[in-house]
Amino acid sequence: MRQLPAEYYQMLEQLQAVDFVLVELTLYLDTHPSDMDAINQFNQFAKERRQLKKAFEKEFGPLLQYGNSYSSYPWNWAETPWPWQV
Repeated sequence: MRQLPAEYYQMLEQLQAVDFVLVELTLYLDTHPSDMDAINQFNQFAKERRQLKKAFEKEFGPLLQYGNSYSSYPWNWAETPWPWQV
């Protein structure tokens, strides 16, 4: 397996942290659907996640398959390490 730069792991960790926050806010909002502060936090983190994902994929390739991430030419899904490989 090829050596990955430290930035790869840093960006992946940032994505995982934001994903954790989004899951927790989703669970909270399932029981508190009128909490506007939580909704605003969720939207803020959802926006941050989109930006992090875009930056990660630009640098290292797609994170998800099945239409959730674009591919460059040539098809690059198999070129990057998969989440269970890091």
